Amino acid sequence: MLDIADELNRWVEQGRDFAVATVVAVGGSAPRQPGAALAVDAEGTAIGSVSGGCVEGAVYELCRQSLEDGETVLERFGYSDEDAFAVGLTCGGVIDILVTPVRADDPARPVLAAALAASARGEAAAVARVVSGPAELMGRALLVHPDGSRAGGFGAHPELDRTVAAEAGAFLDAGRTSTLEIGEQGSRCGAPLTLLVESSVPAPRMIVFGAIDFASALVRAGKFLGYHVTVCDARPVFATRLRFPDADEIVVEWPHEYLRRTEVDARTVLCVLTHDAKFDVPLLKLALRLPVAYVGAMGSRRTHLDRNARLREVGVSDLELTRLRSPIGLDLGARTPEETALSIAAEIVAARRGGTGASLTGAHTPIHHDGPTAPAGRIGSVA
Repeated sequence: MLDIADELNRWVEQGRDFAVATVVAVGGSAPRQPGAALAVDAEGTAIGSVSGGCVEGAVYELCRQSLEDGETVLERFGYSDEDAFAVGLTCGGVIDILVTPVRADDPARPVLAAALAASARGEAAAVARVVSGPAELMGRALLVHPDGSRAGGFGAHPELDRTVAAEAGAFLDAGRTSTLEIGEQGSRCGAPLTLLVESSVPAPRMIVFGAIDFASALVRAGKFLGYHVTVCDARPVFATRLRFPDADEIVVEWPHEYLRRTEVDARTVLCVLTHDAKFDVPLLKLALRLPVAYVGAMGSRRTHLDRNARLREVGVSDLELTRLRSPIGLDLGARTPEETALSIAAEIVAARRGGTGASLTGAHTPIHHDGPTAPAGRIGSVA
């Protein structure tokens, strides 16, 4: 649900009633991950996607029905080899979808509205909803903020709200979206409840060092992938809004000085496009010692060897150098700035998801990888 928070928040502000279908679990080669959502309003307008097209029509009708009768339902969709046109996932996967009405008189609407508003503002928040359990708990929600404050609840047992809030807080810390199983009274005993916990975290950062023409294309690619993109260069004549209209932030400062003072985390990607030793060496010396997701540097193979030698001279170890993606990007035969940006973006995605970068044609590797970190973008996931 939170992956379409911008649009749904506008619907809430406009007073629209709607129903939202959210992927809660997947199996096999399913196209979307937990948290992916499709919503339908009272006029029949639809936004989002839960399957990339396989079961959208059936889910659309479930949303219309839920909006009409006010019932929260859980539906499973899987592959059918008896009828190629049957409702099912032709890719062979299985998905469980929770359909929840969000009408003006629904008790969970204020909670879901607050979660959508926070996510739309780029704030961290987690929202928990009951997937399976007693009928009186279906459709209820609990919102948890990073400081531990919460809104809403399930009204069944005080300990249940406390336990779910603690678990949801842990999911939020990890940027994770997944299901949670606990007892009906908040313990590990008793009748089981299954809840979906969706985490919304601020967009990960991409910092592009070097205000060159290739950087402009990479900024656009980074925005497309859901990053908050910063361009940094020490030369004010090049680091301008006119040259980088799509960047979220433009910084005129020596790259290593900026990197030393700015905040980065395990999702941050650093792309060094300056290929100038006076910028690269102090910058990479610092970058390779930071807990970031990706460090890549542009340059020819000759430049790469010279840069590595210079980095060793200033104390960078061989182990630290193994973190450096250089020459930056995958081998796509890229020549233009746009092609080069695609090459770099592809390597970033492969690094994040654990992909090989090899062609899928004739390969026997999985199409969808469970990578080591949360994906870029608003929703964290188990992928």
